[in-house]
Amino acid sequence: MKLHQLFEMQRALDAYIQENHQQAETFSERGLALLVELSELANETRCFKFWSTKGPSAREVILEEYVDSIHFLLSLGIEQGFDELAEWPSNLDSGKDLTQLFLKTSQSIHAFLADLTYENYKDIWIQYGALAKNLGFTEEQIIQAYINKNEENYERQRNGY
Repeated sequence: MKLHQLFEMQRALDAYIQENHQQAETFSERGLALLVELSELANETRCFKFWSTKGPSAREVILEEYVDSIHFLLSLGIEQGFDELAEWPSNLDSGKDLTQLFLKTSQSIHAFLADLTYENYKDIWIQYGALAKNLGFTEEQIIQAYINKNEENYERQRNGY
């Protein structure tokens, strides 16, 4: 997947938010937001809810939660200067069950937040690629959902969200 377009869209949204909120340092907040969004995604899949017979949320809801995470992942990369990542790194190990993928993705995020290296950042993308594959999302679906959510985020900012 080509990431250049998404990085550019996120850079513009981040600048718009910064212009309207004048926040100094927000890296930690965005890191926590990424973890929260990952948890919200897991919650919508219900993959870990062994005690429940209720199925996952609608596919559109799961995709929207997925791209909510991507917004913060892009934003963190931009701040660290890792926005030269042009292609979504391929994942050789996407055969894990969904619960294991969420745990591994969470570990990758924590590793990056503790040690801000390009390799740690790239590993988060690998895990998100595995999640996308496991959830059955195509590149086109992810890009379109990101574009839609990006527009919604601008609208929210204009309305004092």
